[in-house]
Amino acid sequence: MYKAFGIVNSSSKNIRVEGLEDYRPIGAFSFLGRYRVIDFPISNLSNSDIDRIQIYVQEKPRTLVSHIGTGRHYNINSKSGRLQILFSDTAKRNDIYNTDIAAYYENLECIEAMHHEYVVITPDYMVYSADFSTLIGQHIDSGADITLLYHSVDNAKEAYLNCNILNLNKQRGVLSIEPNHGNAKNRNIFMDTYIMKKDLLVDLIKKARATSSAFTLADIINELHNDLDVRGISHRGFFASITDFQSYYDANMDLINIKTAQTLFDSEWPIYTRTNDSCPTHYYDTAEIRNSVVSNGCQVEGTIENSILGRGCIIHKGAVIKNSVVLAGAEIGEGVHVENQVVDKLAKILHVKEVVSDPTLPGYIKRGDII
Repeated sequence: MYKAFGIVNSSSKNIRVEGLEDYRPIGAFSFLGRYRVIDFPISNLSNSDIDRIQIYVQEKPRTLVSHIGTGRHYNINSKSGRLQILFSDTAKRNDIYNTDIAAYYENLECIEAMHHEYVVITPDYMVYSADFSTLIGQHIDSGADITLLYHSVDNAKEAYLNCNILNLNKQRGVLSIEPNHGNAKNRNIFMDTYIMKKDLLVDLIKKARATSSAFTLADIINELHNDLDVRGISHRGFFASITDFQSYYDANMDLINIKTAQTLFDSEWPIYTRTNDSCPTHYYDTAEIRNSVVSNGCQVEGTIENSILGRGCIIHKGAVIKNSVVLAGAEIGEGVHVENQVVDKLAKILHVKEVVSDPTLPGYIKRGDII
């Protein structure tokens, strides 16, 4: 067992999910009906026997903090285990100084106080499963200073445009970290996941701060790559980077497919989340459900096809929902047709009889709206 602690970092300033992010950070987004996006990185750390975890929050913290709570639902029950929520004082979301290094530097005492040799840094806006205990072992065996996790894709021209990529040599040594400009389809998408010694992280934070107030952790690693042994490790299985509205919609829709879902979910690797006591979903005689994920506490009289329903949704008789993500507590009125939409929490579609968008440009119904 390797002595390591975890850091779950918030999304960078260039990432923006229109609509949904007006009300909560990406880590607090509802995902696949019953999870939040941040459940995946925390569960990966917990399942890897990493029970000291720092979570960095930049803005709109209420929803995220409420969901995380004490962290007991993440199976962090040991005497030494602890979730620590840390905040950044950066004033503006898109401020050039709003970087991960700025957040780490403001909380440097908390990092230095950790009595662990290694640190795993993982983002709160990417969905994947990974055994960090195994990855730390591979990192140590390789003799590298820093190990970065990446996922190889063949659609980088159209997707992952707000992500960074890794340029690797034949030995999987990292030559550089750079933005994905969409000029090639085959790319190694950097999963914003780092493994290194804690003392090296502290050193990099201080060097980055001294070099430029706008530097990120990726920037300082690029700057010092000739002095550091930086290696890449390839990730296998489901991977989604929620960096814009389309990627959020696509990630949810992809996991309706059971074969795809099996590349993420494993009975031996549970994804923990905060649960609440509610009754099972009530399906009326008029209900028709096809290829969908329906959470508990719903009342369904209408037709649900290739869609996701969050907890406590009400779908009235004659309503049709297709290719949509409906968040908790939403209500769809009698005879209403909803297609290719993301319906935010507590929204009600009662008076408009048809809300249909182009499949390539899904629509959005605001939180709490009545239309």
